[in-house]
Amino acid sequence: MNFNMAVPEFLIERKKERCIDCKVCITQCANECHSFDIDEGRVVSDETACVNCQRCVVFCPTRALSVVNNPQQYKNNANWTAFDINTIYKQAATGGILLTGMGTDRNYPIYWDHLLLNASQVTNPSIDPLREPMELKTFLGRKPEKLVVKDGKLAEKLPPQLELEVPIMFSAMSFGSISLNAHKSLARAAEEVGTFYNTGEGGLHRDLYGYGNNTIVQVASGRFGVHQEYLNAGKAIEIKIGQGAKPGIGGHLPGEKVGLEVSLTRMIPQGSDAISPAPHHDIYSIEDLRQLIFSLKEATNYEKPVSVKIAAVHNVAAIASGIARAGADIIAIDGFKGGTGATPLRTRDSVGIPVELALAAVDSRLREEGIRNQVSLVVGGTVRNSSDIVKAIALGADAVYIATSALLALGCHLCQKCYTGKCNWGIATQNPNLIKRLNPDIGAKRAANLLKAWAHEIKELLGGMGINALESLRGNRLMLRGIGLSQKELEILGVVHAGE
Repeated sequence: MNFNMAVPEFLIERKKERCIDCKVCITQCANECHSFDIDEGRVVSDETACVNCQRCVVFCPTRALSVVNNPQQYKNNANWTAFDINTIYKQAATGGILLTGMGTDRNYPIYWDHLLLNASQVTNPSIDPLREPMELKTFLGRKPEKLVVKDGKLAEKLPPQLELEVPIMFSAMSFGSISLNAHKSLARAAEEVGTFYNTGEGGLHRDLYGYGNNTIVQVASGRFGVHQEYLNAGKAIEIKIGQGAKPGIGGHLPGEKVGLEVSLTRMIPQGSDAISPAPHHDIYSIEDLRQLIFSLKEATNYEKPVSVKIAAVHNVAAIASGIARAGADIIAIDGFKGGTGATPLRTRDSVGIPVELALAAVDSRLREEGIRNQVSLVVGGTVRNSSDIVKAIALGADAVYIATSALLALGCHLCQKCYTGKCNWGIATQNPNLIKRLNPDIGAKRAANLLKAWAHEIKELLGGMGINALESLRGNRLMLRGIGLSQKELEILGVVHAGE
């Protein structure tokens, strides 16, 4: 038997004068941190199981609980931090790969925070979005080389487009990795706001077919839940090649999360592991990708745009160029800070590049090659607020994907233990008792509120720049200035330093 040498990461502090031993913390904690000691006649806590999800803290009726970082220190060592020591202890005890959820929490640069927006003053007056119209509508899809107009109308049919009222979509999160109630929340929010949510690689639950006009269906290497009706259920199809949190790594949904509903939706045996390998076994070149893109277009009568999702990696600009020439209508780029339900810790923290640099490189490459109009660009990977979105569009994005932000709106507290299936907030779980904790009506309203609030802020920011339509900002890097960046970083981003 292995003895766990790692000290608890968190401490549960219970104020005895406030605790009434109501046992609410016991019923709320799926990790079984709290229990009732019959001999002592009171509720006690075991910190070794605590993940700091804050569920017990929020629901304690007398505010008797708090969860804090454990102040216990190893001997100071600049090379061997407590984090490094604890990971070695864990692997020595288990012999396994370290898993984690969500995106990296390492202290890497956040380039959004090193970009400043321009503002109008005298010569180019600002615009008041409360009194003047502001256009946020966005169309995603291949654009023609030129518009042919006859008698005041378009003379030819445009390629299929996604119409967004706001330049924000809910990113791919599969049914299985998150609960059905979480999917319902995002689907209803997308319908209310006029945007889209992505099914992820887990197929589409029958209860969600009614939201098809606001759905992007995904085709991944495992082909889970992919069939003719599924492909035609949404408004667009996305081929998942990679994701930011784990470039080059496939997906794995543990069998304990594959209950009856998940098995029916994914078309796999109940209780079996759902493993999607890293490569698509029918894609080994851009030519192979082109064949899949056109197979999906054939299957849907060329009525739906096809997107290709890739992780942000070192040669992403060249990859994106090939994808555009392969016939994709949309390219989704996921930065290395993107989240996921489960990923190897070392991959999450060591592979990929920031989405800001990848976006700028891809936009520049496609413009240089004269094919920027052939694809729309969507980026994700730690889009945290409305100003991140505005900066992304100025760098060349047509729209953004959000996932972690959306889950936070639903109640996620970023404990990063999604892969355990013990999400105390009813989001990243298939436990029927935990799923009920997320009311999809409340979740939908909160997710919709987030997008509406950001839309208001985007209008304010645009107005401050003297711009009344999102289209005028797209790729307009003159509206950005860098601060605290090296000359090479400024060069890649395509912006000049503040003061120039």
